Amino acid sequence: MADEAPPGGPAKKRRVQAVLFMCNFNAVRSPAAEAIARHYFGKSIYVQSAGVRTGEPRDPFMVAALDEIGIDASRHKPRTIEELEEWEGLNFDLIVTLSPEAHHKAIALTHTLAADVEYWPTPDPTLNQDGTREQRLDGYRDVRDGLTYRIKMRLKQ
Repeated sequence: MADEAPPGGPAKKRRVQAVLFMCNFNAVRSPAAEAIARHYFGKSIYVQSAGVRTGEPRDPFMVAALDEIGIDASRHKPRTIEELEEWEGLNFDLIVTLSPEAHHKAIALTHTLAADVEYWPTPDPTLNQDGTREQRLDGYRDVRDGLTYRIKMRLKQ
């Protein structure tokens, strides 16, 4: 929810205190966003991630892409939104969705949660299984760099 706009001026976004990143399986895009946001804003913003469905263990390509910029995501364990809700509840003021399925789920959650939802369409780098290891890794780097840019722009205080 944005604050009321002054007459004739744009609405000012409230300071984000807790953000949840959501994608399909919580194995590539949302854990990457979580790791990046924690790296840059973890002392001032509470950050988590979750998937709509149960996913595979962390993706080694995303771990490698994050490692290249000094972020360790090797300990991430995928979890669903239901597991996160059972574990600690869903006390977020911003939910960032990275896939259409996650966006639909987040919109449904706002029937009982007072959270803003933003959709950041983010390609799934796992869909490109062709090419060399380096070519495949380039797709993960593109996702990493795009998320880094958007996270820095959106969460800066």
